[in-house]
Amino acid sequence: MNDTQFGSLDRLGSLDRRGLLKAGAAAGVAGLLATPKPTWAASETPIKIGLVDPITSIFAPLGHSEIKGARFAEAEINKNGGIMSRPLQLLVEDGAGNPGTSLDKAARLVSRDKIDFLMGTVNSASSLALSQFANKHNMLFMVTGGHVDAVTGTDCKWNTFRTCSTTWMLTSGDFETLFKKFGKSWYFITTDYAFGHAEQADYTKQLKAAGGKVLGSALAPVGTTDFSSYLIDVKAKKPKVLCLLLAGDDQVNCMKQIAQFGINKEIAVAGALFELEQAQALPPAARYGWWTMEWYWNQPNTPHVAEFVKAYRAKYNNEYPSARSWFGYASTYAIKLAVEKAKSTDTMKVVRAMEGLVLPPEIALQPNAPAYRAADHQLLLSMFPGHVISNGTYPNLFDVTAIIPGAELALSPAAAGCKMTYPT
Repeated sequence: MNDTQFGSLDRLGSLDRRGLLKAGAAAGVAGLLATPKPTWAASETPIKIGLVDPITSIFAPLGHSEIKGARFAEAEINKNGGIMSRPLQLLVEDGAGNPGTSLDKAARLVSRDKIDFLMGTVNSASSLALSQFANKHNMLFMVTGGHVDAVTGTDCKWNTFRTCSTTWMLTSGDFETLFKKFGKSWYFITTDYAFGHAEQADYTKQLKAAGGKVLGSALAPVGTTDFSSYLIDVKAKKPKVLCLLLAGDDQVNCMKQIAQFGINKEIAVAGALFELEQAQALPPAARYGWWTMEWYWNQPNTPHVAEFVKAYRAKYNNEYPSARSWFGYASTYAIKLAVEKAKSTDTMKVVRAMEGLVLPPEIALQPNAPAYRAADHQLLLSMFPGHVISNGTYPNLFDVTAIIPGAELALSPAAAGCKMTYPT
Protein backbone atom coordinates (compact mmCIF):
# COMPACT_ATOMS: atom_id res chain seq x y z
CA MET A 1 0.00 0.00 0.00
CA ASN A 2 1.44 3.38 -0.87
CA ASP A 3 0.41 6.93 -0.12
CA THR A 4 -0.68 7.71 -3.68
CA GLN A 5 -3.55 5.26 -3.40
CA PHE A 6 -5.09 7.63 -0.88
CA GLY A 7 -4.21 10.88 -2.62
CA SER A 8 -7.83 11.63 -3.54
CA LEU A 9 -9.44 10.68 -0.24
CA ASP A 10 -10.11 14.24 0.79
CA ARG A 11 -12.03 14.80 -2.46
CA LEU A 12 -13.90 11.53 -1.99
CA GLY A 13 -14.56 12.28 1.64
CA SER A 14 -17.07 15.08 1.09
CA LEU A 15 -19.12 13.63 3.87
CA ASP A 16 -21.93 16.14 3.85
CA ARG A 17 -23.06 14.40 0.67
CA ARG A 18 -22.35 10.81 1.66
CA GLY A 19 -24.33 8.16 3.47
CA LEU A 20 -22.14 7.62 6.49
CA LEU A 21 -22.40 11.25 7.55
CA LYS A 22 -25.72 10.33 9.18
CA ALA A 23 -23.83 8.08 11.56
CA GLY A 24 -20.85 10.33 12.21
CA ALA A 25 -21.90 13.95 12.04
CA ALA A 26 -22.79 14.42 15.69
CA ALA A 27 -19.32 15.75 16.45
CA GLY A 28 -17.90 18.43 14.14
CA VAL A 29 -14.26 18.49 13.14
CA ALA A 30 -13.50 21.36 15.49
CA GLY A 31 -15.14 19.60 18.41
CA LEU A 32 -13.19 16.41 17.84
CA LEU A 33 -9.86 18.23 17.63
CA ALA A 34 -10.50 20.54 20.58
CA THR A 35 -8.76 19.65 23.83
CA PRO A 36 -11.14 19.95 26.80
CA LYS A 37 -10.46 22.81 29.19
CA PRO A 38 -8.19 21.65 32.01
CA THR A 39 -9.77 21.13 35.39
CA TRP A 40 -6.46 20.53 37.16
CA ALA A 41 -4.00 22.99 38.61
CA ALA A 42 -1.71 24.54 36.02
CA SER A 43 1.29 23.16 37.92
CA GLU A 44 0.24 19.58 37.29
CA THR A 45 2.19 17.98 34.43
CA PRO A 46 -0.21 16.00 32.25
CA ILE A 47 0.40 12.58 30.79
CA LYS A 48 -0.13 13.12 27.07
CA ILE A 49 -1.59 10.61 24.63
CA GLY A 50 -1.54 11.57 20.97
CA LEU A 51 -4.46 10.17 18.98
CA VAL A 52 -4.26 10.06 15.18
CA ASP A 53 -7.59 9.07 13.64
CA PRO A 54 -9.55 9.97 10.50
CA ILE A 55 -11.82 12.95 11.05
CA THR A 56 -12.14 13.48 7.29
CA SER A 57 -12.19 10.92 4.42
CA ILE A 58 -14.50 7.94 3.85
CA PHE A 59 -13.30 6.50 7.18
CA ALA A 60 -14.37 9.58 9.13
CA PRO A 61 -17.47 8.22 10.93
CA LEU A 62 -15.40 5.33 12.27
CA GLY A 63 -12.68 7.71 13.41
CA HIS A 64 -15.26 9.98 15.03
CA SER A 65 -16.52 7.07 17.12
CA GLU A 66 -13.03 6.06 18.23
CA ILE A 67 -12.29 9.64 19.28
CA LYS A 68 -15.54 9.90 21.21
CA GLY A 69 -14.77 6.70 23.07
CA ALA A 70 -11.29 7.94 23.95
CA ARG A 71 -12.66 11.33 25.06
CA PHE A 72 -15.22 9.53 27.22
CA ALA A 73 -12.43 7.57 28.91
CA GLU A 74 -10.34 10.72 29.31
CA ALA A 75 -13.16 12.48 31.15
CA GLU A 76 -13.78 9.47 33.41
CA ILE A 77 -10.09 9.06 34.21
CA ASN A 78 -9.59 12.72 35.09
CA LYS A 79 -12.76 12.79 37.18
CA ASN A 80 -11.37 9.89 39.20
CA GLY A 81 -7.90 11.25 39.88
CA GLY A 82 -6.08 10.96 36.57
CA ILE A 83 -3.12 8.63 36.05
CA MET A 84 -0.75 8.38 39.01
CA SER A 85 -2.40 11.58 40.30
CA ARG A 86 -1.53 13.41 37.08
CA PRO A 87 -4.10 14.64 34.55
CA LEU A 88 -4.54 12.79 31.28
CA GLN A 89 -4.46 14.98 28.19
CA LEU A 90 -5.68 13.52 24.88
CA LEU A 91 -4.35 15.40 21.83
CA VAL A 92 -6.21 14.56 18.61
CA GLU A 93 -5.00 14.92 15.02
CA ASP A 94 -6.77 14.09 11.75
CA GLY A 95 -4.94 11.32 9.90
CA ALA A 96 -7.53 11.46 7.07
CA GLY A 97 -7.27 7.69 6.52
CA ASN A 98 -3.96 8.33 4.78
CA PRO A 99 -0.60 6.84 5.83
CA GLY A 100 1.39 9.89 4.76
CA THR A 101 -0.90 12.34 6.52
CA SER A 102 -0.97 10.14 9.62
CA LEU A 103 2.83 10.12 9.74
CA ASP A 104 2.94 13.92 9.45
CA LYS A 105 0.45 14.32 12.28
CA ALA A 106 2.29 11.83 14.49
CA ALA A 107 5.54 13.68 13.93
CA ARG A 108 3.80 16.92 14.97
CA LEU A 109 2.50 15.32 18.15
CA VAL A 110 5.99 14.10 19.04
CA SER A 111 7.95 17.25 18.19
CA ARG A 112 5.47 19.97 19.12
CA ASP A 113 3.33 18.41 21.84
CA LYS A 114 5.89 16.08 23.43
CA ILE A 115 3.40 13.24 23.81
CA ASP A 116 4.17 10.26 26.05
CA PHE A 117 2.20 7.67 24.06
CA LEU A 118 0.63 7.32 20.61
CA MET A 119 -2.61 5.61 19.62
CA GLY A 120 -5.22 5.50 16.87
CA THR A 121 -5.77 4.62 13.19
CA VAL A 122 -8.67 3.04 11.34
CA ASN A 123 -6.93 2.42 8.03
CA SER A 124 -4.59 -0.58 8.23
CA ALA A 125 -1.91 0.99 6.04
CA SER A 126 -1.80 3.89 8.50
CA SER A 127 -1.52 1.41 11.37
CA LEU A 128 1.54 -0.20 9.82
CA ALA A 129 3.11 3.17 9.04
CA LEU A 130 2.63 4.53 12.57
CA SER A 131 3.87 1.28 14.10
CA GLN A 132 7.17 1.76 12.27
CA PHE A 133 7.25 5.47 13.20
CA ALA A 134 6.67 4.76 16.90
CA ASN A 135 9.32 2.05 16.82
CA LYS A 136 11.90 4.53 15.54
CA HIS A 137 10.90 6.95 18.30
CA ASN A 138 10.96 4.35 21.10
CA MET A 139 7.30 5.11 21.88
CA LEU A 140 4.39 2.88 22.82
CA PHE A 141 1.78 2.78 20.05
CA MET A 142 -1.72 1.42 20.60
CA VAL A 143 -3.55 0.47 17.39
CA THR A 144 -7.23 1.13 17.99
CA GLY A 145 -8.85 0.09 14.73
CA GLY A 146 -6.48 -1.16 12.00
CA HIS A 147 -7.10 -4.89 11.49
CA VAL A 148 -4.52 -6.21 9.03
CA ASP A 149 -2.91 -9.39 10.43
CA ALA A 150 0.64 -8.10 9.94
CA VAL A 151 0.37 -5.46 12.70
CA THR A 152 0.69 -8.14 15.38
CA GLY A 153 1.95 -10.77 12.94
CA THR A 154 4.81 -10.56 10.47
CA ASP A 155 5.40 -6.84 11.20
CA CYS A 156 4.92 -7.01 14.99
CA LYS A 157 6.93 -4.50 17.03
CA TRP A 158 7.93 -4.63 20.69
CA ASN A 159 6.31 -1.23 21.30
CA THR A 160 3.04 -1.78 19.36
CA PHE A 161 -0.17 -3.20 20.85
CA ARG A 162 -3.57 -3.64 19.22
CA THR A 163 -7.07 -3.45 20.72
CA CYS A 164 -9.17 -4.34 17.66
CA SER A 165 -9.06 -7.83 16.19
CA THR A 166 -6.94 -9.29 13.43
CA THR A 167 -8.49 -10.03 10.05
CA TRP A 168 -8.02 -13.73 10.85
CA MET A 169 -10.15 -13.40 13.98
CA LEU A 170 -12.81 -11.51 12.01
CA THR A 171 -13.01 -14.06 9.21
CA SER A 172 -12.82 -17.15 11.41
CA GLY A 173 -15.53 -15.64 13.60
CA ASP A 174 -18.22 -16.41 11.03
CA PHE A 175 -16.62 -18.58 8.31
CA GLU A 176 -18.04 -21.88 9.53
CA THR A 177 -21.55 -20.43 9.78
CA LEU A 178 -21.39 -18.96 6.26
CA PHE A 179 -19.93 -22.12 4.74
CA LYS A 180 -22.41 -24.51 6.33
CA LYS A 181 -25.45 -22.26 6.04
CA PHE A 182 -25.04 -20.95 2.48
CA GLY A 183 -22.60 -23.04 0.44
CA LYS A 184 -19.14 -23.70 -0.91
CA SER A 185 -18.84 -21.37 -3.90
CA TRP A 186 -17.87 -17.78 -3.08
CA TYR A 187 -17.25 -14.50 -4.89
CA PHE A 188 -15.25 -11.67 -3.28
CA ILE A 189 -15.58 -7.92 -3.76
CA THR A 190 -12.60 -6.57 -1.87
CA THR A 191 -11.27 -3.13 -1.03
CA ASP A 192 -7.91 -2.70 -2.74
CA TYR A 193 -5.62 -2.02 0.19
CA ALA A 194 -3.97 -3.91 3.06
CA PHE A 195 -7.14 -4.59 5.09
CA GLY A 196 -9.14 -6.05 2.21
CA HIS A 197 -6.24 -8.09 0.88
CA ALA A 198 -5.69 -9.66 4.31
CA GLU A 199 -9.39 -10.47 4.77
CA GLN A 200 -9.64 -12.15 1.37
CA ALA A 201 -6.46 -14.14 1.92
CA ASP A 202 -7.75 -15.37 5.29
CA TYR A 203 -11.21 -16.33 4.01
CA THR A 204 -9.70 -18.01 0.95
CA LYS A 205 -7.38 -20.13 3.08
CA GLN A 206 -10.29 -21.29 5.24
CA LEU A 207 -12.56 -21.82 2.22
CA LYS A 208 -10.09 -24.00 0.34
CA ALA A 209 -9.24 -26.01 3.47
CA ALA A 210 -12.96 -26.79 3.85
CA GLY A 211 -13.29 -27.91 0.23
CA GLY A 212 -14.89 -24.76 -1.14
CA LYS A 213 -13.91 -22.72 -4.19
CA VAL A 214 -13.58 -19.11 -5.28
CA LEU A 215 -15.74 -18.44 -8.36
CA GLY A 216 -14.44 -14.92 -8.82
CA SER A 217 -13.09 -11.82 -7.14
CA ALA A 218 -12.81 -8.12 -7.80
CA LEU A 219 -10.55 -5.51 -6.23
CA ALA A 220 -12.41 -2.22 -5.78
CA PRO A 221 -10.32 0.93 -5.35
CA VAL A 222 -10.96 2.94 -2.21
CA GLY A 223 -13.67 5.48 -2.95
CA THR A 224 -15.48 3.38 -5.57
CA THR A 225 -19.01 4.68 -6.11
CA ASP A 226 -20.18 2.45 -8.98
CA PHE A 227 -20.00 -1.30 -8.33
CA SER A 228 -22.22 -2.28 -11.27
CA SER A 229 -19.50 -3.96 -13.37
CA TYR A 230 -18.60 -6.22 -10.45
CA LEU A 231 -22.23 -7.00 -9.71
CA ILE A 232 -22.95 -7.96 -13.32
CA ASP A 233 -20.14 -10.54 -13.06
CA VAL A 234 -21.55 -11.79 -9.75
CA LYS A 235 -24.96 -12.37 -11.34
CA ALA A 236 -23.33 -14.25 -14.20
CA LYS A 237 -21.23 -16.52 -11.99
CA LYS A 238 -24.01 -17.21 -9.45
CA PRO A 239 -21.97 -17.96 -6.31
CA LYS A 240 -23.63 -19.25 -3.18
CA VAL A 241 -21.98 -16.47 -1.14
CA LEU A 242 -21.13 -12.94 -2.21
CA CYS A 243 -18.47 -11.92 0.31
CA LEU A 244 -18.05 -8.15 0.73
CA LEU A 245 -14.71 -7.09 2.15
CA LEU A 246 -15.12 -3.34 1.98
CA ALA A 247 -14.85 -0.51 4.48
CA GLY A 248 -16.62 2.68 5.44
CA ASP A 249 -18.75 4.39 2.83
CA ASP A 250 -17.61 1.94 0.14
CA GLN A 251 -19.48 -0.87 1.87
CA VAL A 252 -22.60 1.26 2.26
CA ASN A 253 -22.61 2.20 -1.43
CA CYS A 254 -22.05 -1.39 -2.55
CA MET A 255 -24.82 -2.76 -0.34
CA LYS A 256 -27.26 -0.18 -1.71
CA GLN A 257 -26.43 -1.19 -5.29
CA ILE A 258 -26.67 -4.91 -4.48
CA ALA A 259 -30.20 -4.26 -3.24
CA GLN A 260 -31.01 -2.31 -6.43
CA PHE A 261 -29.80 -5.29 -8.50
CA GLY A 262 -31.86 -7.64 -6.33
CA ILE A 263 -28.80 -9.80 -5.75
CA ASN A 264 -29.40 -10.12 -2.01
CA LYS A 265 -32.70 -11.88 -2.84
CA GLU A 266 -30.88 -14.52 -4.89
CA ILE A 267 -27.44 -14.88 -3.28
CA ALA A 268 -26.36 -14.83 0.37
CA VAL A 269 -24.41 -11.64 1.03
CA ALA A 270 -21.97 -11.78 3.93
CA GLY A 271 -18.52 -10.82 5.07
CA ALA A 272 -16.24 -10.27 8.00
CA LEU A 273 -16.37 -6.83 9.58
CA PHE A 274 -19.63 -4.93 9.99
CA GLU A 275 -20.10 -1.75 11.99
CA LEU A 276 -23.01 -0.04 13.72
CA GLU A 277 -22.11 3.12 11.81
CA GLN A 278 -22.66 1.29 8.52
CA ALA A 279 -25.91 -0.31 9.63
CA GLN A 280 -27.21 3.09 10.67
CA ALA A 281 -26.30 4.65 7.32
CA LEU A 282 -28.12 2.03 5.23
CA PRO A 283 -31.74 2.41 4.12
CA PRO A 284 -34.01 -0.45 5.27
CA ALA A 285 -34.00 -2.09 1.82
CA ALA A 286 -30.21 -2.40 1.96
CA ARG A 287 -30.00 -3.89 5.45
CA TYR A 288 -29.19 -7.57 5.08
CA GLY A 289 -26.40 -10.10 5.41
CA TRP A 290 -24.34 -12.08 7.89
CA TRP A 291 -21.27 -10.46 9.43
CA THR A 292 -19.04 -10.15 12.49
CA MET A 293 -19.21 -7.29 14.96
CA GLU A 294 -16.25 -6.75 17.31
CA TRP A 295 -18.37 -5.42 20.16
CA TYR A 296 -22.06 -4.67 20.53
CA TRP A 297 -23.98 -2.40 22.84
CA ASN A 298 -26.79 -4.86 23.58
CA GLN A 299 -25.41 -7.45 26.01
CA PRO A 300 -28.17 -7.92 28.61
CA ASN A 301 -26.27 -10.57 30.58
CA THR A 302 -22.91 -8.80 30.74
CA PRO A 303 -22.17 -6.68 33.82
CA HIS A 304 -21.39 -2.96 33.39
CA VAL A 305 -22.46 -2.75 29.73
CA ALA A 306 -25.87 -1.17 30.41
CA GLU A 307 -24.31 1.46 32.69
CA PHE A 308 -21.66 2.27 30.08
CA VAL A 309 -24.25 2.62 27.33
CA LYS A 310 -26.42 4.87 29.51
CA ALA A 311 -23.54 7.16 30.41
CA TYR A 312 -22.29 7.30 26.81
CA ARG A 313 -25.75 8.22 25.52
CA ALA A 314 -26.02 10.96 28.12
CA LYS A 315 -22.72 12.47 26.98
CA TYR A 316 -23.30 12.17 23.23
CA ASN A 317 -26.88 13.27 22.63
CA ASN A 318 -28.49 9.81 22.85
CA GLU A 319 -25.98 8.22 20.46
CA TYR A 320 -25.24 4.56 21.18
CA PRO A 321 -21.63 3.38 21.45
CA SER A 322 -20.27 1.22 18.65
CA ALA A 323 -17.31 -1.15 18.57
CA ARG A 324 -15.23 1.83 17.46
CA SER A 325 -16.34 3.77 20.53
CA TRP A 326 -15.24 0.84 22.67
CA PHE A 327 -11.85 0.64 20.89
CA GLY A 328 -11.09 4.24 21.85
CA TYR A 329 -12.42 3.76 25.38
CA ALA A 330 -10.61 0.49 26.12
CA SER A 331 -7.33 1.59 24.52
CA THR A 332 -7.17 4.73 26.63
CA TYR A 333 -7.86 2.77 29.80
CA ALA A 334 -5.32 0.10 28.85
CA ILE A 335 -2.59 2.73 28.72
CA LYS A 336 -3.70 4.11 32.09
CA LEU A 337 -3.68 0.66 33.68
CA ALA A 338 -0.25 -0.19 32.27
CA VAL A 339 1.28 3.12 33.41
CA GLU A 340 -0.07 2.63 36.91
CA LYS A 341 1.13 -0.97 36.99
CA ALA A 342 4.59 0.15 35.84
CA LYS A 343 4.54 3.19 38.14
CA SER A 344 6.27 4.97 35.28
CA THR A 345 5.79 6.50 31.84
CA ASP A 346 9.01 4.93 30.58
CA THR A 347 8.18 3.15 27.33
CA MET A 348 9.84 -0.18 28.09
CA LYS A 349 8.40 -0.36 31.60
CA VAL A 350 4.89 0.39 30.31
CA VAL A 351 5.27 -2.17 27.51
CA ARG A 352 6.25 -4.85 30.01
CA ALA A 353 3.31 -3.87 32.23
CA MET A 354 0.88 -4.15 29.32
CA GLU A 355 2.10 -7.58 28.26
CA GLY A 356 -0.50 -9.97 29.65
CA LEU A 357 -2.67 -7.11 30.92
CA VAL A 358 -6.26 -8.30 31.43
CA LEU A 359 -8.95 -5.65 30.96
CA PRO A 360 -11.17 -5.54 34.05
CA PRO A 361 -14.90 -6.24 33.53
CA GLU A 362 -15.94 -2.56 33.70
CA ILE A 363 -13.52 -1.81 30.82
CA ALA A 364 -13.76 -5.10 28.90
CA LEU A 365 -17.56 -4.83 28.66
CA GLN A 366 -17.90 -8.38 27.34
CA PRO A 367 -18.42 -11.76 28.99
CA ASN A 368 -14.86 -12.97 28.53
CA ALA A 369 -11.67 -11.50 30.01
CA PRO A 370 -9.66 -10.12 27.08
CA ALA A 371 -5.92 -9.74 27.62
CA TYR A 372 -3.06 -8.27 25.59
CA ARG A 373 -1.11 -11.40 24.70
CA ALA A 374 2.51 -11.02 25.71
CA ALA A 375 4.00 -12.81 22.70
CA ASP A 376 2.49 -10.59 20.01
CA HIS A 377 0.66 -7.77 21.87
CA GLN A 378 -2.73 -8.63 20.36
CA LEU A 379 -5.82 -8.15 22.51
CA LEU A 380 -7.83 -11.37 22.51
CA LEU A 381 -11.22 -9.68 22.41
CA SER A 382 -14.45 -11.54 21.67
CA MET A 383 -16.13 -11.68 18.28
CA PHE A 384 -19.89 -11.06 17.90
CA PRO A 385 -21.10 -12.84 14.71
CA GLY A 386 -24.70 -12.46 13.62
CA HIS A 387 -26.92 -10.86 10.98
CA VAL A 388 -28.43 -7.50 10.16
CA ILE A 389 -32.05 -6.93 11.21
CA SER A 390 -33.62 -5.78 7.95
CA ASN A 391 -36.68 -4.20 9.55
CA GLY A 392 -34.82 -2.90 12.59
CA THR A 393 -34.69 0.66 13.80
CA TYR A 394 -31.69 2.35 15.37
CA PRO A 395 -30.04 1.16 17.53
CA ASN A 396 -31.58 -2.34 17.15
CA LEU A 397 -29.97 -3.12 13.81
CA PHE A 398 -28.01 -6.33 14.44
CA ASP A 399 -28.82 -9.71 15.95
CA VAL A 400 -25.80 -11.23 17.70
CA THR A 401 -26.02 -15.02 17.45
CA ALA A 402 -22.91 -15.84 19.51
CA ILE A 403 -20.11 -14.24 21.50
CA ILE A 404 -16.90 -16.15 20.77
CA PRO A 405 -13.79 -15.69 22.94
CA GLY A 406 -10.90 -14.31 20.95
CA ALA A 407 -8.56 -16.97 22.31
CA GLU A 408 -10.61 -19.58 20.43
CA LEU A 409 -10.19 -17.77 17.12
CA ALA A 410 -6.78 -16.10 17.06
CA LEU A 411 -3.80 -17.69 15.38
CA SER A 412 -0.90 -18.42 17.68
CA PRO A 413 1.86 -15.78 17.54
CA ALA A 414 4.08 -18.27 15.72
CA ALA A 415 1.38 -19.08 13.15
CA ALA A 416 0.75 -15.35 12.64
CA GLY A 417 4.46 -14.85 11.99
CA CYS A 418 5.32 -12.64 14.94
CA LYS A 419 8.96 -12.79 16.00
CA MET A 420 9.18 -10.17 18.73
CA THR A 421 12.54 -8.49 19.29
CA TYR A 422 13.38 -5.92 21.93
CA PRO A 423 16.05 -3.24 22.14
CA THR A 424 19.26 -4.43 23.75
